[in-house]
Amino acid sequence: MMNAIFMNDMSCQQPIETANRQQMNLSQIMNVTSPLSRMNGWTIVRPLLCFALAAVLVSTAEAQLIDRTLAPNIANEGIAKSLPQQVGAGRGDLYTPGSSQFLIARDPFRSIRRGRQLFQRKFTHAQGQGPVVQDGVGDVNQILAIGAGLSDSCAGCHGRPRGSAGFGGDVVTRPDSRDAPHLFGLGLKEMLADEITSELRAIRDEALAAARASGRPTTRALASKGIAYGSITAAPDGSLDTGAVRGVNSDLRVRPFFAHGGKIAIREFVVGALNDEMGLVASDPDLALAASGSKTTTPAGMVMDGSLDSFAVPPNGPDEIDPALVDHLEFYLLNYFKPATYEQTQRTARGRKIFDRIGCATCHIPDLPLKRDRRVADVETIFDPDQGSFNGLFATATPLFHIFDDQRGFAPLKSPKGGAFLVKNIFTDFKRHDLGSNFYERNYDGTTRTEFLTTPLWGVGTTPPYGHDGRSINLTEVILRHGGEALAQANAFERLPDEERSAVLDFLNSLVLFPPDDTASNLNPANRLDPRYPQSGHGSIKLGVLFNDPTDPE
Repeated sequence: MMNAIFMNDMSCQQPIETANRQQMNLSQIMNVTSPLSRMNGWTIVRPLLCFALAAVLVSTAEAQLIDRTLAPNIANEGIAKSLPQQVGAGRGDLYTPGSSQFLIARDPFRSIRRGRQLFQRKFTHAQGQGPVVQDGVGDVNQILAIGAGLSDSCAGCHGRPRGSAGFGGDVVTRPDSRDAPHLFGLGLKEMLADEITSELRAIRDEALAAARASGRPTTRALASKGIAYGSITAAPDGSLDTGAVRGVNSDLRVRPFFAHGGKIAIREFVVGALNDEMGLVASDPDLALAASGSKTTTPAGMVMDGSLDSFAVPPNGPDEIDPALVDHLEFYLLNYFKPATYEQTQRTARGRKIFDRIGCATCHIPDLPLKRDRRVADVETIFDPDQGSFNGLFATATPLFHIFDDQRGFAPLKSPKGGAFLVKNIFTDFKRHDLGSNFYERNYDGTTRTEFLTTPLWGVGTTPPYGHDGRSINLTEVILRHGGEALAQANAFERLPDEERSAVLDFLNSLVLFPPDDTASNLNPANRLDPRYPQSGHGSIKLGVLFNDPTDPE
């Protein structure tokens, strides 16, 4: 049971097993702020202090992970489950133990962890890895994936900082290359973009209704979450003039993934990356339905409606990746942690004010409201040298789910609350902009791309080099590279006195990524008394303590 980590009076002998106490324990463990906390008469003990549990909780992991069922080792490091064990009972349903839908609904933190292990897994040739699309041969003008790299792991491109869904890869899908961005906060980006799309389309539909009712053309400003997307004019005959739409396609769909805004959904991104960058075929049924014009809702709650939007057609089988694995990967990335904020000082606060003053926040909007959050938890990571270990960072996990016992004899359902959430420090407007010729991108077919999505700045302090192509070696260079719509802001930055320019850079450098396995948290605080500290005892964001059964590692 998950709650076996809770001991009465520090004893390792008294697990709590009732459903009511299970609900209390989830709240308790997510509010630990010190190595040993006492709440409601129960003591929450860090697993490292109880040797009986230390061997069964999830161990620290690397940027990429071996499968220890295939590559056993004395340290017992690596993924605990084989690939068939990760597939489990397939997709199943809410009543099929071991299936992806069962775990997402009833043991969501296990599903998240399983998705994380799949993300870090080094796939073998026997499991289907490789070759690259068309083995690198064909018309790259039409099939950009020919220029993609071939990796044995998602972390091969998204693996920095260590053990994270970070950055680090580079591919030649364009002549001047593309850098792989970090994936922190990916689910929040998907949800924000989807809500903005719905709000823009509601304005469009209202304009059409007004034009039909009045018999006259009707123009409406397009705006969502304080972001202006131009305007749209509807005619009484149902036609639309989209010539004044700005920063988004005429269909008003915000596509948050890829530098140019190419994909709508995490699932679409995952299936494409598995095929293009790893040579793993996933003829995903959900994506296939959406690509064929149908409407479907993924187990992670994303609605993909092919009657409204175009989705990439998944590769043809035979499948090398079971749809259940795609379910876990999607759910993991939906719930993936936001970037952190490093030490905030008077100087970083001054830098942020100057950032606003010179107009950078016109496009890099700091905070955006989300109406309906589909995640099951939030993790806030800040500079806290007293509780932090590596990098002085400490993470606090907060539950965002309801518990409901459906009386089916299984663990209770843990459903997202679906409440509002303010996404802080994202610094984007989800619009495409022309930033001048310094950012233009050549394509293999001889065309030139001139517009790119505003890059969210969260994590920017730890993600050099910069630009979609990795051409800018530091923050100063990428800022001064801006032209076009951002020329005035770049010029304003260049004219700043050295002290003010340095303050802006200090502010930007405080927006950081972090290694989850090396970041102490209320799930696994640091223990500086550990005799092997900091090789062990440095703490981590350890989801295993939230499994229904933490004695069964992933």
